[in-house]
Amino acid sequence: METKPSRLQQLLAFLEDDPKDPFTIYAIATEYRETEPERAMEYYNTLLAEHPDYVGTYYHAGKMLEQLKKPDEAEKVYRLGLSVARRAGQMHAASELQQALNQCLGLDYEDD
Repeated sequence: METKPSRLQQLLAFLEDDPKDPFTIYAIATEYRETEPERAMEYYNTLLAEHPDYVGTYYHAGKMLEQLKKPDEAEKVYRLGLSVARRAGQMHAASELQQALNQCLGLDYEDD
């Protein structure tokens, strides 16, 4: 009996077909986020380097860096993402990045 490939296996196959597709790279990073954060970060770093206008990367890459206990790197990613999101006119993403940056810097005084 043949087993169905996992979502991660399918995504890795898509990546082989189109190694430059930012959505596939992002989806793979998302798959690895819970189980292999370092590997997820490798994919986020690929996106940051090769697809700097892919706004969705910055928030999750920053959060991953915080999880990996690298707040200084997270701060840089959030700041860069803020400028990319604003340039792209993606104000909702910019707002989320600003909140993440504030939390990273310990400036978040709001009660959730």
